[in-house]
Formats: sequence, structure tokens, C-alpha cells
Amino acid sequence: MSKQSNRGKEAKDDFFFGTPKFKESLKEALIDMNYLLTRGYSEKNALFTVGTRYKLASRQQKAVQGMSASNEQLRIRKVKEVAFETLENKTVVIDGFNILILLESTLSNAYIFKGQDHCYRDLSSVHGNYKTVNQTEKAIDLVVDFYNESKLQQLVWIFDKQVSNSGRIKAKIEAKASEQNLNWRVILEDNADLALVNSNQIVASSDGIVLDKAINWFNLTSYLIETKIDSKTIF
Repeated sequence: MSKQSNRGKEAKDDFFFGTPKFKESLKEALIDMNYLLTRGYSEKNALFTVGTRYKLASRQQKAVQGMSASNEQLRIRKVKEVAFETLENKTVVIDGFNILILLESTLSNAYIFKGQDHCYRDLSSVHGNYKTVNQTEKAIDLVVDFYNESKLQQLVWIFDKQVSNSGRIKAKIEAKASEQNLNWRVILEDNADLALVNSNQIVASSDGIVLDKAINWFNLTSYLIETKIDSKTIF
């Protein structure tokens, strides 16, 4: 499996997300986005309206989109969220690429964004092709820490079969589980989102569609980022 050095951060990101002027604009844009979504605007139309008003670049718009939700979505997600203390002897099903790439981005000091639902999201995507980075091993080790600390009965990783190198990351994680005697399963699915929702288990994902449809969810990336990673690039 080929490797790239780091994940996520682009040349203009410090300008787009680190300067006071844009920080304030993005915060205002997020408030407006929530207002429009709550009043029934489609995500596409709401984002166009907000992006135009605040003159946001496409990358900034993507960040606002990831952080925003309607009040009803926030209510539903809050009701279905489970606490860390309740996980002992439970099964958690992980949205494999979603969680792994977000952790890799955070460890790479890419900008990550805390949403209105308290989930963290990044600006990376696999576009059908996943490559490991220098931080992949550490990201998996963080999930090992979570598994041991939570005293789960089982942890299941689900990856999208159609993404290239999914078989190789599956083998890598299975080797880690075998080496450390972890009760893990790694599954490749044609439709990972559907498999997560239909698992009827606690899911770990920051994908809003998955969170809205899952029976329950745990905010795994928030737990790991806020307790295990010293990130200076959280928006």
C-alpha cells in the first residue's frame, strides 16, 4: 500500500482558518447556516446563501457545511448519543475511513472543526483511493487505547470495499488485533453507511447522515481528540 507523508492541511489553510477576520466570518456563517437549515432550506441552498454573503472560499464553505446542522438534527443526535461510562461489555461499530482519516488529519496538525453537534470533522476525503500516512499507526493505536479503556465486548471496523487499498488497511488492522489479542472484526462492505445504520449497534462516526439514522452513537473522535491529542489547529 503506497503512503503519503501527512494528511489534510493545504497551503492556504492558515489564512482561511487562522486569521481573526476569517474566524469571525466563519462563526457568523455557521449561525446563519443553522438558522436556514432549521427553517427548511436545503443544505445546498443554505450553503450557497451563506457562502455568497460572507464571500467564503470553497474550502471554507466545506468547513461550515461540516460544522452545521438544523436544530432538529441536533436534538435527534443528542438524544441518541451514549456516554463513555455506558460502553462496558457493549459492541461499537466504527465508520472505518471516517474515523481513521479524521484521526490522521488531527495528528498531522491539519485543521479540524468542532461542529454544533460536538463532533469533529476534517476537510480530507479519500475520493475512492486511500493511502496510509505517517500517522496511520498512531491513529490505530489510539483506537486500541479507547477499546481497552472502555472495556468493550467487541469493536467492529467497517470500511467501504470500493475504496482502493481497503483490503490492505483491513489486513493491517487485523494484524494489530491479532498481535494484541483484541476482540476486533474488520468488514468490507459495498455500502458502509448502510451497514453501519443496519448494524443496530452503537456506531462511531462523524458522518451526519449516519448519526441521524443510527440507533445510537458514541462520539469517539471527540473522546480521543480531547483526551489523547494536543492539537493546535482546532477551529
